[in-house]
This record gives sequence, C-alpha cells and structure tokens, in this order.
Amino acid sequence: MHITGDQVAVITGGASGIGYGLAEALAGRGVRLVVSDVREEGLAKACAALAEAGAEVTAVVADVSDEASVRALAYRTVSAYGRVDLVCNNAGVVSPAAPLWEQTSHTWELMIGVKVLGVVHGVRAFAPLLIERGTGHFLNTASSGGLAPLPDRTPYTTTMHAVVGLTETLDAELKRVSPALGATVLCPGLVDTPLGQNSETLGAIRLPPGAPTSMRGMAAARGGILSPREVAEAALTAVEAGRVHAAPGGGVVERARARVEGLLKNLEEGER
Repeated sequence: MHITGDQVAVITGGASGIGYGLAEALAGRGVRLVVSDVREEGLAKACAALAEAGAEVTAVVADVSDEASVRALAYRTVSAYGRVDLVCNNAGVVSPAAPLWEQTSHTWELMIGVKVLGVVHGVRAFAPLLIERGTGHFLNTASSGGLAPLPDRTPYTTTMHAVVGLTETLDAELKRVSPALGATVLCPGLVDTPLGQNSETLGAIRLPPGAPTSMRGMAAARGGILSPREVAEAALTAVEAGRVHAAPGGGVVERARARVEGLLKNLEEGER
C-alpha cells in the first residue's frame, strides 16, 4: 500500500504513545486522520496539538472492547470523509508483573477485551469498507512479547501472540479478496510511552509509589528505547513495503530468532 495525501487513516489508542506517533507520521504525509481513544481529555489534547501542527483530524471517543463503540467509530469515519484506507488497531494496556498463577481473572478479561477483541472489533467494523473499495490495509499493534516469551507478563504475552497470529491469517484472507488489501502486525521492542500510567488509569495495573510514568526508566536494562515516532515510521515503511511483520527495536530479531530456532529444534527432535 502506497500512503498518499488523499487517504484517510483511523487510529485507536491515538491520544498518546505509538498511536500519537502514528498520527504525527501520517499527518506528515498529508493523510486525513480519525483519532480515537477511550480517554476523552487526553484525546482532546492530542487532537488539538495535531490540528495546531496542520493535520486534518477528527476525534472520536471509543472503547475498543465494545463492539458497538467501534462500529460507531467506523460510521463516524465514513460520515466525516466518505472513505477509509488504513486502520491502525493500536489501543492497548499492559498486565501486572506476576507469574501466571497469580494473574487475576479481571486482568485476563481486560487484556483479552482490549488487545484481542479490540482488534477483532476493528477488523469486523472496517474490513467491509476496505473490501468494498478493493484496497486498504490494517496495521495491528502487538509487541515483541508476541514473538517470544516474556515471563511474568503472561496475559500480555498471550494477547500479543494472538494479535500476531490473527494478523498473519488476516493478511492471507484479505489477499484472497484483492492483492491491494493486506495487514501488518507491529511488534516493537521497548518504546518510550506512558503505557504503564495509562494502564493504571484504566484499572489494568497498580504502579508502586515512585514508579516511572513512562517506559524510559526500563531502557538501560532492555538495550535501549525507541521513540513513538521512530516506531511509527518503521511501521509505515513495513505497510508500504507490504510486509506482514514490523519489529523495530534492539534485540527483537534476536529474541524472535531464538524462539523460532528452539521451536524448530523441538519439532525436528520429535520426528527422529
């Protein structure tokens, strides 16, 4: 998919972090934006900043875990611009740090509702619009945690793996309809976002007193950190190249390679 200034992009979870980085990067290409978030105040501030920078942007408050809310987002998009070309299913939360057997049902329900069903709802609401035009793309945000194990974050890792598999399959399904349709999954390493603070606001985790409000405090231990804009540019490059996977960030490829090599080794040993 070639990104051009006459197009329209929808971004969920767009008030901050990677979503806002995507909005900035797309606006820089002249793309008209529909930016959505469940946090009304944060969304208003983000869209005001984008508009001040020259973007054409429509703000829509939506809860991606609610199918009706996402369908209303699709309706607002078509009402505002008459088309949609790129759908960025980006909204997300993180789970508490604890082994699987200590993770609560509430955490699982929230993670699945936002990260898995949120993407499902986005695809179900917007795929018919893209298919009708015969062109368009989905960009689904996962994490490097969807490419390799991430101990003590099992609900997060599980949902990220689900988004990876969902997107790989979605791309194959869309290409059966039209070669101009497709999907990309974004699996970045550590990104400087307020994901922890936002997750606490949404009731997903409880930050200890004095904890950093962004991911930057973890950078030294994880081999560096990317800005949301850097991640966004890498994602859009992958979309334009027609790649199903985008995995920017230090160490991501190495962790994914180790997982795949371990998997293949186990399978080969089982055949002997």
